[in-house]
Amino acid sequence: MRTFTHEGDPTGAGAARGGPHRVAVLALPGVPPFELGIPSRVLGSAIDEAGRPLYEVTVCTADGAPVLSDAGFSVQPAAGPEALAAADTVVLPPTHAMPELGEGGPLPPEVAAAIAGIRPGTRLVSICSGSYVLAAAGLLDGRPATTHWNLAPEFRRAYPRVKVDEEVLFVDDGDVLTSAGVAAGVDLCLHLVRRDHGAAVANRAARMCVVPPWRDGGQAQFIDRPVPEPALAGTSATRAWALEHLAEPLTLTRLAEHARMSLRSFTRRFRDEVGMTPVQWLTAQRLELAKQLLETTDLPVDVVAHRAGLGSGNSLRSHMRAAFGISPAAYRRAFGGPAAR
Repeated sequence: MRTFTHEGDPTGAGAARGGPHRVAVLALPGVPPFELGIPSRVLGSAIDEAGRPLYEVTVCTADGAPVLSDAGFSVQPAAGPEALAAADTVVLPPTHAMPELGEGGPLPPEVAAAIAGIRPGTRLVSICSGSYVLAAAGLLDGRPATTHWNLAPEFRRAYPRVKVDEEVLFVDDGDVLTSAGVAAGVDLCLHLVRRDHGAAVANRAARMCVVPPWRDGGQAQFIDRPVPEPALAGTSATRAWALEHLAEPLTLTRLAEHARMSLRSFTRRFRDEVGMTPVQWLTAQRLELAKQLLETTDLPVDVVAHRAGLGSGNSLRSHMRAAFGISPAAYRRAFGGPAAR
């Protein structure tokens, strides 16, 4: 899962203006209320140390008129397409009222016109099948993206130029981000906060929303598969134990022994439960710990690497470049608090 892709100003256009980052959420006919409310709830919970909001979220429609949600009630927008043109970030929740998009059909004229009015350089975000709107507008051509795992085969047929990965919770491709279904929109919005303002602010927003700040694995763990026998042990206890021992050498053999499984059974069960291999999961957890240490301490990079179980500073630099496109020093400059500077 990509979680950081550039080394620019982490606080976004809003900070450059001296005000909150402006977010426009485009409500289309047939929008599910839950997904529509995610940006307002999650981004609206992001505040600075003085309690000031970091995002200004506006719900708009393509023509300024109310739209009917898929729950049967109307959504009264606060604005029309002018909000899209003024936004720093535009979020596209799903729509269940445009089946033609599932066949690669065109966007309704008013929707196409509204999206065409978005300023170049605006960050674009989709939740679940909101990716269909971005794809229909040609904004995902040649780019990696995701959508709900159950829609991936249809999405591939309709938009063959998009590089679809249905096994992740979200994809961050810099100025275009896409998420999987429903609650993955929460993961993506928390990622936006983390990317813009660092882990401490994102964690505080997550606590306010009573959700985990980061979920392990990807969509693969939710794809419909035969249910394992309940009598068989899982790997959750071993994952919890591993998180307390990240600085130590954690081989597959050691993990399997802790779980009291054979290597083969442990690896298979781990992938079924988490959606990635044990090695991939361990690397992701170690990188998260390294980022926290870079944000909250002034420890040298070599010490951060050791405490996170990544060996040397060079190893940490290589992993962070590969995963996030940024060096430890640049990450600390962007996200480090007073203690890290």
